[in-house]
Amino acid sequence: MKRGTEQTAVIFRVDHEGFVFALLPEQNEGSGHCTTYEHAGGHSSGPYGANINQSRPAKPEEYAILKRSMENLGYNLKVQQRWKRSWRR
Repeated sequence: MKRGTEQTAVIFRVDHEGFVFALLPEQNEGSGHCTTYEHAGGHSSGPYGANINQSRPAKPEEYAILKRSMENLGYNLKVQQRWKRSWRR
């Protein structure tokens, strides 16, 4: 991924154990799944709806480190609070 190119939509969430993770809803993995990212496991795939329902929105101070880590990987992030299927490219 090249720096400064197309923006990637990201939704930062916090699970019931307090772990911050990122959902990349435009990166469709099929069957209602999208790409996810967290420090411990890196990139993975997970069910978008279940991840939303079983977590809460992360505050900027909670996701700052994860966001910086993703940007260091080359992501040009567009932070969003919600996502609609109609927003797909």
